[in-house]
Amino acid sequence: MIPQPARRLGLMIPSSNTMMEPDFVTGAGPGTTVHTARMFMEDTTPEGENRMLDEFALPAARDLGTARPHVVVFGCTSAGALRGNGYDTQLCQQISELAGAPAVSTIGSVREAIEAAGAARIGVITPYVDELNEKIKASIEADGVTVARIAGLGMTENFEIARVAGGAIVDFAVRALGDLAASGAIDLVFASCTNFGAMAARPVIAERLGVPVVTSNQAVLAAALKRLDTVAA
Repeated sequence: MIPQPARRLGLMIPSSNTMMEPDFVTGAGPGTTVHTARMFMEDTTPEGENRMLDEFALPAARDLGTARPHVVVFGCTSAGALRGNGYDTQLCQQISELAGAPAVSTIGSVREAIEAAGAARIGVITPYVDELNEKIKASIEADGVTVARIAGLGMTENFEIARVAGGAIVDFAVRALGDLAASGAIDLVFASCTNFGAMAARPVIAERLGVPVVTSNQAVLAAALKRLDTVAA
């Protein structure tokens, strides 16, 4: 039997991200291949992310376009939220034009997943510093969802974020949001950052807190695969 051509999923990630590729390769399933372009970024700070957006994002989209992907993912949650939801939409349009394929945003996919779950009040955990947490909160609340609490680990070295163990992420979620979940003050948890090992920890967080959990990689992978179904059928 002659194998069918693979569906090509393009992935744009910060250069220091080591978590998103394994999550996508594991979760994409047979028949979908993952092809990555890296955008230089070492520091998970507004300064580091602004530089990535201004200097490296669009060249990465152009380069990735030469692999002729069917769909492209902009794989940085906080950079997508950094300049507001309108900018994120505009950026995805530019990426789509340069790569020659539809572009899917991580923060946009998260917002869609929160809406699909019908959540009105959520708790958020991140590895970020407060300046980035404020941008994530503003992005989500622009849709009318209340962020009852957002807690970050205060990490600024992106490579180190991927080294936070799954058990530590679960413990952090319980410590930061357990009281809100137990009292019914939140109806969903969002674990942010594409370099955070929250996708694998998601079922345990949900079990411990008793509420649904959305993670960056889980949400954007689902959105990208759904889009692939329409453009690469």
